[in-house]
Amino acid sequence: MNIKIKYFSDKIEKLRYIDGKSDWIDLRCAEEISLKKGEFKLIPLGIGMKLPKGYEAHVVPRSSTFKNFGIIQTNHMGVIDYTYSGDNDQWFMPVYAVRDTEIHVNDRVCQFRVMENQPAIEFDEVDHLDETDRGGFGSTGKA
Repeated sequence: MNIKIKYFSDKIEKLRYIDGKSDWIDLRCAEEISLKKGEFKLIPLGIGMKLPKGYEAHVVPRSSTFKNFGIIQTNHMGVIDYTYSGDNDQWFMPVYAVRDTEIHVNDRVCQFRVMENQPAIEFDEVDHLDETDRGGFGSTGKA
């Protein structure tokens, strides 16, 4: 799959897909950011893409983002659909700081993957489901 990409900053490393390690691709902070505990910020990621029709990007924090920067992605997962592809449609990560922090240009703060859109779904209402009742909560059935 080929995807057109626009860089909004020449200070960040170019994106690259590392075959065999993971199919998630790291995204980097595109400007110097200083946040105080309790502040909200849209972190510019320095890129925009023209995703193919019928696809979307899922953007989530890296596993080390909270430990390294003390930030939480406020929507917990960003979804960027193929229509967000204009010349000024830079990707951002909305974050909330739980401590004072500094994030530098090129710091890897989140990651994304491209996913095919969910197919059209119709719901058939039934009175009973045919599987074993596991207690109604997660895989263990315990609250």
